[in-house]
Amino acid sequence: MSVGIVMLVHTALHRAEQVARHWARGGCPVIIHVDRKVPKATYETFVKKLADVPDLAFCKRHRCEWGTWGLVAASQSASELMLEKFPDVRHVYLASGSCLPLRPVEELVDYLAERPRTDFIESATTADVPWTVGGLDRERFTLHFPFSWRKNRYLFDKFVQLQRRIGYKRHVPQKLVPHMGSQWWCLSRQTLSAILQDPDRPKYDAYFRKVWIPDESYFQTLARLYSTNIESRSLTLSKFDFQGKPHIFYDDHLQLLRRSDCFVARKIWPHATRLYEAFLTDPNRAMSRQEPNPGKIDRIFAKAVDRRTRGRPGLFMHSRFPNYGWENGLTAGNYSVFQGFSELFQDFEPWLARATGAQVHGHIYAPQRAEFAGGQSFVNGALSDNAKLRDANPRAFLTNLLWNTRGERQCFQYGPKDTLKVNWTLSRDPNAQISVISGAWAVPLFKSNANFADIRIEAARLQKIEAKMLDELRSPDAKARIRIWTMAEFIEAPMEPLQVIIDEIGQKSMRRLAEAPRLENLAGFGQFLQNLKNQGMHPYLMGDFPVDPAPRNLQSSGRKPYLVKK
Repeated sequence: MSVGIVMLVHTALHRAEQVARHWARGGCPVIIHVDRKVPKATYETFVKKLADVPDLAFCKRHRCEWGTWGLVAASQSASELMLEKFPDVRHVYLASGSCLPLRPVEELVDYLAERPRTDFIESATTADVPWTVGGLDRERFTLHFPFSWRKNRYLFDKFVQLQRRIGYKRHVPQKLVPHMGSQWWCLSRQTLSAILQDPDRPKYDAYFRKVWIPDESYFQTLARLYSTNIESRSLTLSKFDFQGKPHIFYDDHLQLLRRSDCFVARKIWPHATRLYEAFLTDPNRAMSRQEPNPGKIDRIFAKAVDRRTRGRPGLFMHSRFPNYGWENGLTAGNYSVFQGFSELFQDFEPWLARATGAQVHGHIYAPQRAEFAGGQSFVNGALSDNAKLRDANPRAFLTNLLWNTRGERQCFQYGPKDTLKVNWTLSRDPNAQISVISGAWAVPLFKSNANFADIRIEAARLQKIEAKMLDELRSPDAKARIRIWTMAEFIEAPMEPLQVIIDEIGQKSMRRLAEAPRLENLAGFGQFLQNLKNQGMHPYLMGDFPVDPAPRNLQSSGRKPYLVKK
């Protein structure tokens, strides 16, 4: 026998019994520590069930609570009994009741036999570990922690703040350089006995009793004093999420665990029957002889953490929806917004659809209804054109539209008559391509037959709204690709900006426009703007629009007569 197994058990005792029998069948002596919080009757029943297993014993029980000294005391008691009761053990492997052997026990025995003086324990200085969660790294060794972090979080935090405020610090014992790492180690007999039999152990124990989460630092620190060959890694596969909580393995992780080539994995769900049957009841498994390599599945776990913390671009999850700025991209894909184009050009939407092949909508934020392409009442994802449903959450309406139509470029019209709550969302979305012809809202007013007094009031209202919209688009925080033209400068040479817009959408092969949208008849529009000025309303968003934009047909004067001398 060269490997002894120390098991820390506190729950799912029937699974711990299965694993203990598996270790014993492989020729490994087993020492089990059962949490003192487990009822006495349950504990005694557990002991009786394992009474028939040779080379298995139970050690003194301690009360174990996360982040407290009890876990270290349990490991010490079990390890001392292991070294005393089984003198042939050369390595001691610390595991929990929720750990599951992934490879034949013989492989672990042979692997450690080839490395008799090597200690496998994750041990890194506080400056080098990236996994500390909660803001305490070096301070966990220099402050007092009399209150439970889980049961009395308020008192825990307040007492830490008090010690920081008064500048209190405990002194680290001489010769010790604090190290941290995984609780699950495999130490050689020489190193483990040196730690447990050190004359200074009472001093070290007294110090670590007041360290926060000592099970991640006690053996990790003391092993550095005595070990001649440390491999700073654990032979147990254990993964943690971004909050420092361990990942739990379920039945559907079977193939993933097999690919890891690790000897042991934790934390296994107690009801993962398929995993226990696959790894504990197959005596004919071929030995892989592979070096444990959890890096094979690190990419999958990293992707899972990224998906949990950031989500998918444009998909708002319940866990981050309430928090502004937590989204991983406001929308799921690129889209184009046109302001003033449908007012200035006739049948602009059909022309744009032909030119780009994109899905071109009308004013999806119009007051009456969302004007979907083709007059549809519903689009992908059963998204309704109902204005009340849309305006209940205009931002979610946009994100749903773009998420439901992923892979297809969406274009829609927008303007000062539409719902304005979404304008700021559009301006800060990097996926948005926004093209604005300022002042084009005046064209429908110019063509209407309404009373001029009413037109003047409406023009003043729309100009005020668009001015505010343009301020948001010009904000330093705006991240969209934004182009703004005044109406006067746009109609001087409309083909060049239209070509730029079409090229940027990029749905079809880049070529020069063969067809231009038809411009509205603007004869008399300059005089219309002048009339607004005369009525006291100054329409400045259109730019410097002449009163009569059409060139005058001036009759050329006759040629002067000249004489030809003979």
